[in-house]
Amino acid sequence: MEHITLLLAIVIVTALVFDFTNGFHDTANAMATTISTGALKPKTAVAMSAVLNLVGAFLSVEVAKTISGGIVNEDGLRTEVIFAALVGAILWNLLTWLVGLPSSSSHALFGGLIGAAVMSAGWSSVNGGTVVTKVLLPAVAAPIVAGLAALLATRLTYRIGGRIRNDAQEKATAKGYRAGQIASAGLVSLAHGTNDAQKTMGIITLALVTGGVLSPGSNPPVWVIVSAGLAIALGTYLGGWRIIRTMGSGLTELKPPQGFAAQTSAATVILASSHLGFSLSTTQSCSGAVMGAGLGRKGGVVRWSTATRMFVAWGLTLPAAGLVGAGAELLTKQGTWGVVVVAALLVAGSGAIWVLSRRKPVGHGDVAPGSEDAAPAEPAGVVTQAIAAVSPPPTTAQAHDLSATIPAPAGPVAADPARPATV
Repeated sequence: MEHITLLLAIVIVTALVFDFTNGFHDTANAMATTISTGALKPKTAVAMSAVLNLVGAFLSVEVAKTISGGIVNEDGLRTEVIFAALVGAILWNLLTWLVGLPSSSSHALFGGLIGAAVMSAGWSSVNGGTVVTKVLLPAVAAPIVAGLAALLATRLTYRIGGRIRNDAQEKATAKGYRAGQIASAGLVSLAHGTNDAQKTMGIITLALVTGGVLSPGSNPPVWVIVSAGLAIALGTYLGGWRIIRTMGSGLTELKPPQGFAAQTSAATVILASSHLGFSLSTTQSCSGAVMGAGLGRKGGVVRWSTATRMFVAWGLTLPAAGLVGAGAELLTKQGTWGVVVVAALLVAGSGAIWVLSRRKPVGHGDVAPGSEDAAPAEPAGVVTQAIAAVSPPPTTAQAHDLSATIPAPAGPVAADPARPATV
């Protein structure tokens, strides 16, 4: 600790700020469906998620090692590069939070790091093979795998529940699914801490290596693990209500069985990837699982307009954060005044986004079931209709769901043939 310079201390603090934004940006991953189905109250949900995020930070360091020694070459890397990368990631996180889109904090971090490294030392400073195998491929596979798993789990859940024949049985079953959903939400929170808190650990460790405090290939020190876990837990507790609203009701309307299937599927994918050292996006995994669960219920509707905006944000995250990171690194290369300018721009940009968010604030009361800000209904799209066409017919207990999720056809009603026409 005595070898940490002022610049290195600024980088560590900035990394913890990113970790904090990661926490409130990704709270929706674990708790959006739990809140939307009424399994937990909003404040209770984020408090539970914060505690489990902190616990999850201590379970593994595999992802941290992938970031600190895999994506970019440590040799010759300047500490200013890490600072520039974090600036790009933080600003992208705040911008997507402002518009309520669940984009990937992980990819924002990777994009900023790659852009800053390329600006500093050229393309040779980036390990292309590691980026492809442990970042890009998991980014494509994670939402697809989680979505298919959630779709099949939802179908299986409703098939098993097909024996329900009255409202009393349905209410008892829904209560059981809500209890299971709380447990699965806790598992997602644990997985989120295991995967996402490690990204900040990896960045801080990389900064310590570039500053000569640690030798290349070192594991994160204990104080790094503790501080990263606390930062992401605090951000999670404050709650990213804008993104929770999008994930909870903006993509699809979920019933308790769907919420349970979505969260269990997402947690399985995230924990498996953490064990293998794949630094995937928990946001993409959870979003894919929510859409899969929405398609898994007969008559379920996925709001493809919202999903399309989300897909666009996913595609822009790496290049957008990379460009900001590269621009920030261009300034930091100019010397101390460049670092000061980048820090000032980061503070000014964050402040401007915060002021804009206050024009229409979103709080915990706006994400609870039945709130006035619930997403408007959207007709079933082509994909939804195609999947519904090959689904088994609904059971008696599910029949009432169809009228609530599939709108009646528009247009004039056909005349009754049994009624004579009048002039």
